[in-house]
Amino acid sequence: MEIERKWLVNDWPENLPLLYEQSMRQGYITVRPTVRIREEAVTGGDVQYILCFKSPGTLARKEIEFPIEKEQFAQLEDLIGLPLIPKLRRTYGLPDGQKLEVNCVDGGLPSEFWYAEIEYETEEQALSWKAEDGALAEYLSREVTGDPGQTMGAYWIKTRLQGQEH
Repeated sequence: MEIERKWLVNDWPENLPLLYEQSMRQGYITVRPTVRIREEAVTGGDVQYILCFKSPGTLARKEIEFPIEKEQFAQLEDLIGLPLIPKLRRTYGLPDGQKLEVNCVDGGLPSEFWYAEIEYETEEQALSWKAEDGALAEYLSREVTGDPGQTMGAYWIKTRLQGQEH
């Protein structure tokens, strides 16, 4: 089960410890239901290839991920036949022990946008979490967790499938 909240942000946060950085590319075989491939690498680390299935939902949804081989990833990327979405993710430590994942999506393109997420153990924890620090609360002031059209699947449709059958 994936339980997370999402905020739109404008840049990397200040005054938080950076835990690690990842570069990613992801694409969608379908968005209803979500079937996604992702290539991800921690800076200076090995590359992983992942096939992911997600159920509908906003705050909580089922998520099943499988590692796949580079060759399988390449075949699925070819099957998709569209440019994958590049993302740069930096994961920061929060004072309460949570991790804040901040993503720059399609960096340098007109469609570039930024978002941040925090994953939680339970829905109750997610619903009760509040940023204690004033600067962090200001940074996370634009929550979009339940807003329609704020998933990466919706972004895929808007930026990759526009004008195509889907």
